[in-house]
Amino acid sequence: MPPARLNITYSGRKGPIFGLALKTGILTVLTLGIYRFWAKTRLRRYYWSAIRPGGIPLEYAGEPLEKLLGFLVAVVFLAFYIGVVNLILMYFSFALLNGNVAAYVLSFAGLAPIIFFAQYRARRYILARTRWRGIRFGLEPGAWGYAWRAMLHWLLAIATIGLLWPLTTLWLEKYKVSHTYYGDQIFVQGGRRGLLFGSMKHIYYPLGLSAVVLATGVWSSNPAWFAMIMLTGPWFVYGLAYWRANSFKRMTEEKELGPMRFRADPSAWTVVGIYALGWFLIYLVFSGFALFMMVPATVILGSVGPDLANFEQFEAMLAAAAPLLIFAYFAIFLGYRAMAHAWITLPIAAHFAETTRIVNAEDLHQIAQRDRDEFAEAEGFAEALDVGAAI
Repeated sequence: MPPARLNITYSGRKGPIFGLALKTGILTVLTLGIYRFWAKTRLRRYYWSAIRPGGIPLEYAGEPLEKLLGFLVAVVFLAFYIGVVNLILMYFSFALLNGNVAAYVLSFAGLAPIIFFAQYRARRYILARTRWRGIRFGLEPGAWGYAWRAMLHWLLAIATIGLLWPLTTLWLEKYKVSHTYYGDQIFVQGGRRGLLFGSMKHIYYPLGLSAVVLATGVWSSNPAWFAMIMLTGPWFVYGLAYWRANSFKRMTEEKELGPMRFRADPSAWTVVGIYALGWFLIYLVFSGFALFMMVPATVILGSVGPDLANFEQFEAMLAAAAPLLIFAYFAIFLGYRAMAHAWITLPIAAHFAETTRIVNAEDLHQIAQRDRDEFAEAEGFAEALDVGAAI
């Protein structure tokens, strides 16, 4: 029988994830992007296995081939949908409004439900391929229901200049969680409508202070007031970290799975520290790389000659520098990806996992297995639209 309280440990390490991200990134480039489905599968398996509630790791059972086939199916559908819809909208825009601005706006509006549909389907696929203690997770069908709800909630948030974003976040989380299962047990997301507004206070305060300072500066015609707006920047950055940590804590502690409850204590300052250190290290590496690349660049420019007004010399310079530029581009792209995994993504995942625990878990062994969910397109729509299909 499981203990009443299960702590979550994290076994991921920066060195292995850096090497894995770099190696899979190189293979993705060499295969012109085809290996991305294998790369994402290998990275997910590493991240999942590092999360160990009660010492037992999560398992990711997704297959790269089903991702590739799902992507191809989604691309065919989206090419037809986007092409036909855009053609119709462009015709009516020119015929009725004598311009294409309305067509672009309506085209985006027509694509928005597909984006939300893709995000929900990607989540369903990921959960269906995730196991713990041999029991599958799952997400019930409901992608179109999520899509129209997401559109309404986003419109409400946009109409209120983001003031109601906490309410939007909670409503959408409730919809997703209320369709989520672990085995034969369904999750419940509790929490009243005002649950997350406190998590936004360190975003509301600096924005409100900036508005007051700006209005005072305009009214008094004193430019010194405008300089004070810069002081609210660090507070706003802290507010973003506080929102991420505190909203996670509040929503996690309102989740239920049968008699089980969850507790979480992530720190906003730890989140700030992880991002600050990660970006600082990335900046140092790229600064050193830029200095290193200046040596061959100087040699190339010196060999071509100083007279760039000569077209032939200019062409020669471009031809000589092309391999160096290609190398620099892919080195930056692959290096940034690997360093972001090692210094930002993994530490953030470790912090949130290690500050979360499960309580009242005595009856965990009574949860029964659920049937495997099959997908025709896996997370292909999210891959094709490049939304909701991240690690």
